[in-house]
Amino acid sequence: MSEPASISTGIANRYAQAVFDLAREDGGLEPLEADLNALDAALADSADLRTLISSPIYTREEQGAAIAAIAARMGLSPVMRNVLGLMAQKRRLFVLPQLVTVLLERLSVARGEVTAEVVSAEPLTPEQERNLGETLAAQVGQRVRLKTKVDGSLIGGLVVRVGSRMIDTSIRSKLGRLQNMMKEVG
Repeated sequence: MSEPASISTGIANRYAQAVFDLAREDGGLEPLEADLNALDAALADSADLRTLISSPIYTREEQGAAIAAIAARMGLSPVMRNVLGLMAQKRRLFVLPQLVTVLLERLSVARGEVTAEVVSAEPLTPEQERNLGETLAAQVGQRVRLKTKVDGSLIGGLVVRVGSRMIDTSIRSKLGRLQNMMKEVG
């Protein structure tokens, strides 16, 4: 891991521990999860938000005002609003994506579940998600929470990551293996 990535992870872990403890004391783990899912979606959808949190051209005051307005508009909990304000004041908003990831992992651990990242060529139907979740739960012996994403370049099939295990049944990878086999023959 590079040094800047290591520093970001360390900062994110410290903030995550504080936020998790505050939310647990207030009995607000469910609102915290809703906040994190909303922030995760906003970070994925908004290039402007990603620029705001990572660009050094914005002053602390500008970042603070903008993130406060965004948090209010999103209806985030007071705990999350305060943490985002503190992060803006300390110029630490750049770790927000890592903070969201770490906190979602801590919530999963607290509930005794594991998160499976699923990438598919097309969106999964609710029935497919339920079947996949049940199958994975039987394999890992824990409740499984699916985090789905669509990537059309897979052509078909799925790529599933559970912890350090990866299952790749995508057509893209099968075509790649076939191409490698053909190179070995010729």
